[in-house]
Amino acid sequence: MAMVINMKNDNLQAAQAYVNDVYETVVERNANEYEFLQAVKEIFHSLVPVLARNPHYMENGILERIVEPERLISFRVPWVDDQGKVKVNRGFRVQYNSAIGPYKGGLRFHPSVNASIIKFLGFEQIFKNALTGQAIGGGKGGSDFDPKGKSDGEIMRFTQSFMTELSKYIGSDIDVPAGDIGVGAREIGYMFGQYRRMRGSFDSGVFTGKGVGYGGSLGRTEATGYGTVYFVEEMLRDKGLSFAGSTVVVSGSGNVSIYAIEKAQEFGAKVVACSDSGGYIYDENGICLNTLKRLKEVERSRICEYVKEHPQAKYVEGSHGIWTIPCDIALPCATQNEIDENSARILVANNVKAIGEGANMPSTLDAIDLFLENEVLFGPAKAANAGGVAVSALEMAQNSSRVPWSFEKVDKKLKKIMSDIYRNSVKAADEYGQSGNLVAGANIAGFTKVADAMIMQGII
Repeated sequence: MAMVINMKNDNLQAAQAYVNDVYETVVERNANEYEFLQAVKEIFHSLVPVLARNPHYMENGILERIVEPERLISFRVPWVDDQGKVKVNRGFRVQYNSAIGPYKGGLRFHPSVNASIIKFLGFEQIFKNALTGQAIGGGKGGSDFDPKGKSDGEIMRFTQSFMTELSKYIGSDIDVPAGDIGVGAREIGYMFGQYRRMRGSFDSGVFTGKGVGYGGSLGRTEATGYGTVYFVEEMLRDKGLSFAGSTVVVSGSGNVSIYAIEKAQEFGAKVVACSDSGGYIYDENGICLNTLKRLKEVERSRICEYVKEHPQAKYVEGSHGIWTIPCDIALPCATQNEIDENSARILVANNVKAIGEGANMPSTLDAIDLFLENEVLFGPAKAANAGGVAVSALEMAQNSSRVPWSFEKVDKKLKKIMSDIYRNSVKAADEYGQSGNLVAGANIAGFTKVADAMIMQGII
């Protein structure tokens, strides 16, 4: 028995040394890319017991290979504004890993976009996509273009210029972009139109998130928000809890947030707060979803307008303070690193029971550690917000067959996928001695699927 224990300890030490060496190299090669390094560190930490038990992953250099994108594309995007002035933005696409399928991941238009952001998102996308059980690899893209305050004409001219360059690198069996922050149905429509114009063919499978009238899927708009709630409901159910009767805070007010609110309310929760980049609203009576949808989806207004119609509600400048509101369930659905260690401490002190990450990496590593230490149920982004890309893959399936599905069929498949992701994450965590840690479970389940495919395909 002593020899077995020593062997296990030796294997763990060797795996930890390997992880440390690879991570040091990643830091040297990607200095100052903080978001990317954060994502790599979080995943690598989970994989030590996997590598110790499966040394062939180390022998095949899987970490060294998986952390390097297969292709990182950067390009200039010139366009002309309504005053006739030439503007120039940067465009990016990272084609990270195609071991299990064509690259798949959204496009983000936001001033914060840079190589680090795109690489972190693309790296996370590898494992998120693998968790869905569908044949899609990891990719991501976008631009530092800010669509806020731009006219439809300006957005059309920018997206057409962006697509003129990006079209060289994408295709239904190569790389299939979708939407993300700042990229909705309008932007997807303009880009798809430019792609069709340039290629001279109707390749509906080259984009997802399209309008339903030209190959889009019912349920895609709702998918990420619904999927987050479906995942959290599974997590709660295992502990004898549910959304019913719970108080919920949701950050953000885009598609993910709006439809997370909608589904949480359907499940009997009272959602009392949401936000945008300017601030947050708190309505102790519960957010009026109809007002929120009209303001954000139709009028494209700021969230502060909500209180004009609901004077009992309160608007507070600055979105960070939303996590001071006591709640049973917190759903961060806005952006990366919005919950830091201090916000996590406040949530824990206010007896939060569960966190479901609807955005990409919305909690810092210190915040995640606090949640796990205090036994807060924690649904990590790569698992909890996989609903969007899952339904994107279902849209690809519909495009391939040229047969559209009903909303009910798509939603049923989404529920099943999110349930499977939860169960597989639980199983992987249990298998590697980290029961209850869904961060580790999701990382392990996603990694092993991709790593096994990479080994079977040789050194490429």
